[in-house]
Amino acid sequence: MHAKEDKCIIKNNNVMSVNKILFLDLSAAYLELKEQIDAAIAHVLFSSRFILSSDLETFENEFARYIGTKHCIGVGSGLDALHLSLRALGVKSGDQVIVPNNTYIATWLAITHAGATPVPVEPDSKTYLMNPVVIERSITKKTKAVIPVHLYGHPCDMDSILEIAQQHHLFVLEDAAQAHGARYKEKRVGGFGTAAAWSFYPGKNLGAFGDGGAVTTNSDELATSLRLLRNYGSKVKYVHELQGFNSRLDVLQAAVLLVKLKYLDEWNERRRQIASFYIKNLKNANLSLPFVEPWAEPVWHLFVVRSKNREKLQRYLEKEGISTLIHYPIPPHLQDAYANLKYAEGNFPISEELHREVLSLPMGPHLTMEQAEKVVEAVNTFSKIINT
Repeated sequence: MHAKEDKCIIKNNNVMSVNKILFLDLSAAYLELKEQIDAAIAHVLFSSRFILSSDLETFENEFARYIGTKHCIGVGSGLDALHLSLRALGVKSGDQVIVPNNTYIATWLAITHAGATPVPVEPDSKTYLMNPVVIERSITKKTKAVIPVHLYGHPCDMDSILEIAQQHHLFVLEDAAQAHGARYKEKRVGGFGTAAAWSFYPGKNLGAFGDGGAVTTNSDELATSLRLLRNYGSKVKYVHELQGFNSRLDVLQAAVLLVKLKYLDEWNERRRQIASFYIKNLKNANLSLPFVEPWAEPVWHLFVVRSKNREKLQRYLEKEGISTLIHYPIPPHLQDAYANLKYAEGNFPISEELHREVLSLPMGPHLTMEQAEKVVEAVNTFSKIINT
């Protein structure tokens, strides 16, 4: 649905008209490319080759070329991309993996699925990204890998992280799920570490019509292991070299992604224009705006602000017809899923403060400048209200 159009919804058998600015307009993305996407899907349907076909290989080759790596291995989800990468790297029970504490829980789940233990570190308070200084303090004899997360589409300081990893003989697995097309010092992320994990969840900058993921790497050995792991441990049908998984990027999704990949840079540029407008015009004194490092070219998967009055601000914007989201309300160390690690509130104060204050404003390639102006006006008006 187009965010600026009146839409009808049914609630309690009553039809209501709602004029709302969506957080992300996925239908508009489809409508812009409808003819090409429909043709790509029809091609796969008529071919009847739905699993590990040449159409998947075409996308893998094109995405690897786009990122600048030798290999791309399509898998079932972003979580699988992280999990299978760790297994392919030999991470196992008894190992430790250093991970940001202010990330989506999938980054942690991948570690525990591999049998290892997540070692959370506090972010840099300015960028919210993995702090290299804290990484070095967290390394033990059990540390096997580091997972820097290019959070919100802003690249991590990869030179510093790689230097530390090399000194301590650690693998670096980039979590690039939110950073399709982002550049660190003019080079796209996804080729700095031993491997990089990607998500093609529908809301990503490069999103499919369902779940999907991939791993990019320059390692021939790692790529071979990942292709085995994703396909029951098999490269020849009914011959299984190891205990693998069923995690193959669906060919229909690959066809959609191949179409969208051609427009990724253009759509990312639209995001940058919205972000630039936000940064220039948001004048709310109670708001902290995103910080961009001079060596970074973010792709603004999310535009995240901070407010001590987050709940009030979110309710006000909702009242004004503006959708927002919180990424993320509860940090991993306080989730019930990780109660066994026995962390408590106060253990990671920087992360906990972030999770109490962050709010994601509408962002996407189909958000119009008129809509962005309404978002800015509402946020700035809230500042006046809260201060009176």
